[in-house]
Amino acid sequence: MCGLTGIFDTRGQREIDSDILTRMTNAIRHRGPDGEGTYVAPGIGLGHRRLSIIDIAGGAQPMYNADRSVALVYNGEIYNFPDIKNELERLGYRFRTHCDTEIILHGWEEWGETCVDKFSGMFAFVLWDSRKDTLFLARDRLGKKPLYYSILPNGLMLFGSEIKALRQHPDFPHKIDPHAVEEFFAYGYIPDPRSIYAGVQKLLPAHTLTVRRRGPARLKCYWDLKLNQPRVSDPDEAAHDLIERLTEATRLRLISDVPLGAFLSGGVDSSGIVALMSGLSNEPVNTFSISFGDKAFDESEYAQHIADRYHTNHISREVDPNEFSLIDKLTEVYDEPFGDASALPTYRVCALARTRVTVCLSGDGGDELFAGYRRYLWQQKEAQLRAIFPDALRRPFFTLAGRLYPKLDWAPRMFRAKNTFQELAMDEDLAFFHSVSITSDAVRQRLFSEKLKSELQGYHASELITRHMRAADTDDPLLRAQYADMKTWLPGDILTKVDRASMANSLEVRAPLLDHRLAEWSATLDRNLKLHGTTGKYVLKRALEPFVPNDILYRPKQGFSMPLAIWFRGPLRQKIRSAVNGPALAQTGFFDPQTLDRLVSDHEVGARDHSSILWLLLMFDSFLRAESGQSAQKLLSA
Repeated sequence: MCGLTGIFDTRGQREIDSDILTRMTNAIRHRGPDGEGTYVAPGIGLGHRRLSIIDIAGGAQPMYNADRSVALVYNGEIYNFPDIKNELERLGYRFRTHCDTEIILHGWEEWGETCVDKFSGMFAFVLWDSRKDTLFLARDRLGKKPLYYSILPNGLMLFGSEIKALRQHPDFPHKIDPHAVEEFFAYGYIPDPRSIYAGVQKLLPAHTLTVRRRGPARLKCYWDLKLNQPRVSDPDEAAHDLIERLTEATRLRLISDVPLGAFLSGGVDSSGIVALMSGLSNEPVNTFSISFGDKAFDESEYAQHIADRYHTNHISREVDPNEFSLIDKLTEVYDEPFGDASALPTYRVCALARTRVTVCLSGDGGDELFAGYRRYLWQQKEAQLRAIFPDALRRPFFTLAGRLYPKLDWAPRMFRAKNTFQELAMDEDLAFFHSVSITSDAVRQRLFSEKLKSELQGYHASELITRHMRAADTDDPLLRAQYADMKTWLPGDILTKVDRASMANSLEVRAPLLDHRLAEWSATLDRNLKLHGTTGKYVLKRALEPFVPNDILYRPKQGFSMPLAIWFRGPLRQKIRSAVNGPALAQTGFFDPQTLDRLVSDHEVGARDHSSILWLLLMFDSFLRAESGQSAQKLLSA
């Protein structure tokens, strides 16, 4: 696992400043502490930091083809590289190393832009072909590895694994994108392809970007989930196939020349991965978990059950749920506002794992592929109710019911009928947006200033969900919701959280459940195999019954939740007060001061639970204060 960066002159062959390139490369040293390298030629500079995983002695980057006409910097792992290597050798290519990097070089020489179709794994890479005068950028299908880029007004193109690398360039575009602000306060993260900066984009998952000097850039999607397919409906057949596929995906991710382990939270997905790892390994698996003193937020006893069953080398560390020293660290790690509070324990478990291993397997992806989130259940139930009522009756009836029913944020979902009534009055896409958004439209309308509303020019964060749900080639509401999550929540929140937290600790994380071939297969499953009655991930749980106890498989989902409501009435009370009354938020001109004060006051006295939006405000304030040591006003005027 590594970090990459670089500079490309899209208009000519201006000299690349090697000092700037070195600073950009060193800014992501945490992604690759084992080695560094740069390549500079007229109009092009590439930088790389290496975390050695496979072929420790022979995998230095940038890597070149035989005549050095092609240079490559790469971040990731291609798990099927032995098969591709054999194919290329039969075509006459000779390999100098034993690592997966070299197959990208020869794959490009043989297949050009379509080489990405051959690769199975997690990757982001940038390749310079001097013969074709072409820069080629690619990102893996599900977005496990990040890649940012910015084309400056002067024609220079900056790119890198993290924004902090691009920020080292003196011409970096610091202006905040108001659309990103709307999206952050709606979703709690900034979905691809947008970043917090108006001039910086994320390369979308499953996309390539081809840039030819003095020519137009071409963005291309090379893969998508096909949902309109014949359905697998037999549960026994599906469970059998799932174990075979997941076992193979796990086996491929055990290839490593350095110590390897697994996260073990005590949930379904991580427990299943550890069980399969144990069956594939001759040695005890190294497992890691974080525990909390507060039982309401602690799953460590379930993790210990799996560790005992499979005799793993298990290390668990208790973290004080009221320990906040990492709050400002998150801005440094994520480079832009990131509002998922579970980033705190994720960072901690990554740091713990890195004390023993360099690679960890995780259970990420199970909820998205097999419908584990409760929102999928409600989305399906609401779709069934919508089908009963004609639109002319449904909209006014449920709009009125939603307006009259009291708002019970503190109650279980079944008693929060106000949300359900509001969603039933909406179309399917807007209802799903309503279910995944952190803050309501009404709250954001009060929170945002007239200045920000004007700059948004009518843009609404729901447009992203609408676009993806309409692009899904199915009318099934469950599949459409999963598809939207795979395009937004998965790369923008889950995978971003894990990539930055792990790489900040120089740890590589691999996710067997996110093998793209397993994802393709999951798209063929009948909805009842995913969501069976009220049981989510039904086929996955059924498949894992021989490996994981039922009290783990069928207990309520818990996850890495944090006691935010308590924090903001106690140890974080002064910190949030300082943020909403401080200069950073005020100087943006984005927020209504009275609303800021009211949100904090209502939460402090227990009138309302505003903990989610207060956390977002705290993260946004931290970003503004920390961003390269510049004031919020300078960011806006840059």
